[in-house]
Parts: sequence; C-alpha cells; structure tokens
Amino acid sequence: MTAIVHDARASAVRARRVRIGRDQWVGLLYVAPALAFVGVFFILPLGMTGWMSLNDWPLMGTHRFIGLDNYVAILKDLRFWNALRFTAWYTLVVTLAIFAVAFPLALHVERPRPLNGLYRTAYFLPVVVGFASASLLWSWLLNVDAGLFSPAAATLGLTAKKVNLLATFDLAFWSIIVMVVWKVAGFTMVILMTGLQSIPAELQEAARLDGAGAFARLRLITLPLIRRTIALALILSVTGSVLAFDQFYIILRGGPRNQTLTAVYWIFNQSFVSFKLGYGAALSMVLLVILVVLSLVQLRLLRNPEGL
Repeated sequence: MTAIVHDARASAVRARRVRIGRDQWVGLLYVAPALAFVGVFFILPLGMTGWMSLNDWPLMGTHRFIGLDNYVAILKDLRFWNALRFTAWYTLVVTLAIFAVAFPLALHVERPRPLNGLYRTAYFLPVVVGFASASLLWSWLLNVDAGLFSPAAATLGLTAKKVNLLATFDLAFWSIIVMVVWKVAGFTMVILMTGLQSIPAELQEAARLDGAGAFARLRLITLPLIRRTIALALILSVTGSVLAFDQFYIILRGGPRNQTLTAVYWIFNQSFVSFKLGYGAALSMVLLVILVVLSLVQLRLLRNPEGL
C-alpha cells in the first residue's frame, strides 16, 4: 500500500513538472513577439551604437577602431557640457511648470462635476498634436510680424511696439516653456488623475469627518497614496525634457547665439551636420547613462518616504 501511494505521489509530481514546463513554453511563445521587437529595435541598435562609439566612423569611407578616444574627446567638449547644463536647467524648470499646471487640472477633472468630460477633452487635446506640428504652430504664433502674440499685444496696447519673443534668451526660453506646458500638461494630468481616482473615497470622507482640512488631506492622504503615480509622471517628464529637440530645432535653431542648444541638439549636430557618427554615438551613450541614473534616483526617492 505504501509503495502504491509513493508511486501515485511520484506520478503526480512528474505530471505537475510536465504541466509547468509546458506552461512556461506557452508563456514564452506568447511573449516571443515582444522579445523579438525589443531585441530588433532596442538591444541590437544599442549594441551597434556602443560599437560605433568606439570607432572613428565617418559618413563615407571605412570606420577605424579608436577605443575610448571619443569618450576622452567628450571631456574636452565645452559645447556639449554647456548644452548639458542648459538641458538640466530646462528640465528642472519645465518639469516644475508641468506639474504646477497638471496637478490642479487633475484635481479639477477628477471630482464629479457637470461637463467633466468636456473639460478633460479640452485639457488633453494639445497632447494629440505631434511635437513637430506643435513647434511649427508656435513658430508662427511667436513670429514678430506674421504671428499672433506680438502683433496682438501691440494692438491691445500691452506693449509699445511689436516685441520679438525669440530675440533674447529669456523671452525665447520662457516662450518654449509655455509651449511645452501647453502641449504636455494634459498628458501628465491624465496620469495624475488615474492615481487620484484609485484613492478610496472612504479615506477622504473619514479624514473630512475627523476635521482634516483640504491641505491636511492632500499632504497626509493624497500625496502618499499616489507616490508611485507621481514617480511615473516625473520619470516620463524628466526623460522627455532631457531628450528635448523638436521645439528648439524648429522654433529657435539653437538661438539666440547658440544659447538654447540642448544635449540632443548637439548630438544631432555632431552626427548629421558634422557627420562624426562615432562621436555622436559616444555622446548618445553618455546621455543614456545620465538618463538611467536620473531614473534610478527618482525611483529610489519616491519609493522611500524617508528619502524625500
């Protein structure tokens, strides 16, 4: 009898192992298209970029292996470090501006109220416009003669004459900030709204009955419970800002006086204007490392309440 029970248990274990193995192969089959997509469009290009960064790779002709020379040249590239410094300043300002607009909008459309669907659509509508198209639109709006803002301000008497909003660094910089906030705030609003809607209404109601004010509920209930949502929105905002290119290329062309060159703009310039493809690949790898470090730091801080 004992032998029969033992054989039955062994058979059950073998059957379970076969079933688990079959399930694993079925699961692998389901994810195979995604793995192939990631491999072809991310891992393979990343490996090729890393290899290019170790070579002197002209547009025409044969490439030549030079080791870490491109990375050594980056240390002496003052234009790249200035572009990186400007990118960091732009990322800080535009991220704060986006959250300053998106969070109140999320609080507004999250609550049940009449015409809520209309508000959400209106706030999100600029997001569906591509960044290149939005940049072309704003390059016209900001034009000193044929645009809308400057002639309208002069006509309404807000300015003594038409003001070129792209002539000086400060005016150009804040014009770009306004344009990006108009374009992106709706997307961040949707992410934050999703986090707000996941908070149980009973918690807010209980805190309200206990006498907690709106600010106390925001600080003690809302913000801690949407920490992961904030982390996602923050990472997406910072990553998009560090990779900013379209608006600075289409509207400003790096001007005035090359003061608005971003890191990606400089990579584009070195790769496709100067045709230093190997050096451009090295710059791209450096920027990738910076993005990974920034993302890891943000995740660590936002997952750890004590880290804030």
